[in-house]
This record gives sequence, structure tokens and C-alpha cells, in this order.
Amino acid sequence: MVATGRWTIEQVAAVAPSPSSLGAAEAIAVPQRWAGLGCDDLMLWGRCSGSGAEPYETAVDHVDVAWRCTCPSRRLPCKHAIALLVMWVRGMVPEATPPPAVARWARTRAGRADGPAAKPGAGAVAEPDGADRDATDRGSTPQPDTGAVPGTGDEPEPTDRPEPLPPADGDRARDERVARMREGLVELDRWLDDRIRTGLADPSLARYATWDDLAARLVDARAGALANRIRRLAGLVGSDPDWHARVLAELGVLHLLAQAGRRLADLPGPLADSVATATGWQVRQADVLAGVPDTDRWIVAGRSDTREDRIEVRRTWLRGAASGRWAMVLSFAAYRQSLDRSLTVGTAIHADLHRYPGPALRALVGERFGEPEPLVAPPASSIVGACDEIGTAVAAEPWLERHPATVLAAPTRHGGRWVLTDDSGTLPLLASPRALATVLAATGGEPASITVEWTPHGVVPLTVHAADRALDVGPVADPSFVGVA
Repeated sequence: MVATGRWTIEQVAAVAPSPSSLGAAEAIAVPQRWAGLGCDDLMLWGRCSGSGAEPYETAVDHVDVAWRCTCPSRRLPCKHAIALLVMWVRGMVPEATPPPAVARWARTRAGRADGPAAKPGAGAVAEPDGADRDATDRGSTPQPDTGAVPGTGDEPEPTDRPEPLPPADGDRARDERVARMREGLVELDRWLDDRIRTGLADPSLARYATWDDLAARLVDARAGALANRIRRLAGLVGSDPDWHARVLAELGVLHLLAQAGRRLADLPGPLADSVATATGWQVRQADVLAGVPDTDRWIVAGRSDTREDRIEVRRTWLRGAASGRWAMVLSFAAYRQSLDRSLTVGTAIHADLHRYPGPALRALVGERFGEPEPLVAPPASSIVGACDEIGTAVAAEPWLERHPATVLAAPTRHGGRWVLTDDSGTLPLLASPRALATVLAATGGEPASITVEWTPHGVVPLTVHAADRALDVGPVADPSFVGVA
């Protein structure tokens, strides 16, 4: 089966290996990110700048439906090929004469198709409209065209071409993981129904085993992020007089994620990526680093350390000096391991950041340009400005648990608890006695630039940005403190 005419965006979505792949392709489906774009009645081609020294050479056969790319991604088609198709569908790819490498690849593919000994599935073939292939090709899976030497167009002889690894096992493993995760989400929703039916006064909720057994089943279902939320939720039961409202709100978020996780295919790309990440789907670092970098002068605004299921987790918050965008770099450490210390609070680095798919802030630091600059503070906003920024993020991801902000405010007492305040509003402080004492000593109760980490229960102070230093308040944010009387 071959494709005829210009595709529709639905056909492009049909060949994408996942909704997250389509979302990642959308981010780079703009001509400004490409060089040498062109198309004819058979092929699409272009060069996309990535994290490597050389741009990724991408070509797509939109008639026989095949693709090749020099990027390291093992997902087929990769996001670069999907982005080419998206731009072509939208009329952003000009007609041109194919470069020699693309023309040679097209001739080679035509020779394989005409040859009597052509191997089924030798090209990366997919059917956008779901029709059956010819009998000789039925049941084959998309394969990478591994015969090309990137950027040269030279093809080795067939005897020199290594046999590509068949991705069937990888596809089957992915399908099995999706099925297992879906079963876990169904079981989670059933468990939530039981909890609501029996009520929050059920004595079993006070037993940690009630929550730990569910978390263990979610780990088996490859939904580790939800398992962590369940274990943290267990610690809220009986923790304060208002624990019922807090537990009920978290149960509602879990129900939302359980429902959304079973409908990923129906969600827009960025939202699907966000739900997949929140449920525990893993994205390979190689795929993230293959994306187009976000280059800026990144200010290291603050960091917080937490312990999740016997693993130390460090969140380092960065803010772009030019873009104003936030980013989060995660570091993990098990027993006798060290957390990443390469990012010092109060400094700035000129570097590439590679962001994970979706609206989440997580990113990886790529190439760095020069040494860190000392004594750099992020711009501070008012309390109302910070609330607007946080509210926008929560509206996009209602399951969000943390978000950074830098405010110009003073610590003070209000309504029996400590808060950060200015003339536009207040934010409740969630701090250990030591952290609160540090903030009070550093500010003297006067307005100061303070980077905080928002949580649904209050803001955790991370850094006090003084004129001559950046005072790292934490680094440990203790979630058991609701406030300090």
C-alpha cells in the first residue's frame, strides 16, 4: 500500500508511535528550526539542529511511507520525521530538487522494491490510513534504513550492511507495558471507589499497609509516580485536624489521573505527555537530549531535597535570564550515593537545556558555555504576580505538586501562622523551625527577594537573595510541617 496525495494531520498522527512523540514533533515543526527544507512528489527532506555538533539529516518517503534520520532515537518514526510531515501537511515545506543523498536513498529504495529478492520490511514502512499491506509484507514492522552513511548519501553494498535489530520485541514490550499500566489505573480507580463508598472514617485508612499494598501493585503496573503519591498520601492521615479535606482533595487528583491515563490517545499532545509523566511513564534521556536545546543564561534560583521511597531527590530550579522561563533539574541518590552538586545556588550558567515532553518543567543540562557567574539573583515579582504564574501552571496540570517563584516580600505573622506578605497579598509559609529562623535572621522581617517552592499546602522558602550573597535556606523541605506557630 502506498500513500497518494498530500496527507492529513490525522494520517501523521496515525504513524506517530505515541501521542508524546507527536507532541515533541509539534515543538520543532517550525521552518526556523530547519535548514535545507524541500519536497517533491515523492520525498521530504531537511536538516534539524539538535544537541549534536552536526544537524540531524532527515528524509521521508511520503508515497511508499518510509523515513530515515541520523538522530540517535530508536523510536520510529522519530520526532524529526514526524515534524517534517507536520510541516508538509501545513504547506510549510517548499518544492525543490532533492539533494544527492536524498535522491540516492530514493533510487536505492526503488531498486529494492523492484528487485525479486527484496526483503519485506526492509524500509521503515507504515500505513497512515490503516489499509492492509501486500501479502508479502503483511505482519512486518517499521524498520530503520541503516544502510546510509549520515550526511554523505553513500550506500554500502548489501553484503556490508548489518542486519538491523528487529523492533518487534521492543514494540511488544511497549504494548505489554501500556496494557499493564492500564490495568493498574483501572485497579486504582476501583480502589478509590471503595474508599469513597466506605468513607474517610474507615479505620483501615489509619493502617499504613492499606496504602503500601496499593502502592506496591502500582509499582508492578509500572506506575511508579502514582505509587509515590499514594505513599505520601498515607502520611497525611491523622497528621492534623484538617487531614480529611487534604486526603479527599488528593483522592480526587488520583481519580483524575486514573481516568486521564486511560485516555491518552484522545488527549492533545502536551497534555498527554503531562499525564503520562504524572502516571510514571519514563522518557529516555537520549530522546530528551536529541531535542532542540533551550539556550539561555540560566540562574540557579534554589534547590530542595526530599526523600521518596528511600531515594534522595534533589530539585534544582533554574530561571532563564532572557526568556524568564523556569526549568527543573532532578538528581537522585540511593544509599551511599551523592546528589548532583554541579549547580550552585546564586550563580548563573550559560548553557543548553533540553526539556522533557509536555508542559512540565523538568529538563537536562546539555553543553555549558564558560564558567558560572557568581552572585546572580532571579527577578522577583509581587505576591499577586507569583500567584498568577502558579495558577496558570496549576490550571494546565491540576496534579502539579511543586512550582517555583521568586517574590519580593517580608516574613511576618498573620492569623496565627507565618506568611510571606507584601501590599498585594500573602502566601502561607511551610517551613521547619530551622529554615524559618534562617529566613528571619537573613531578612530581619524586612522585604527581601526570596525564592520559594509552591506546594498545595504552602510555600517552602529555598533561597534568600541578599545583596552580597545567596543564602541557601534548605536544602531540605520538610513536608510534615504545615506551619510554625
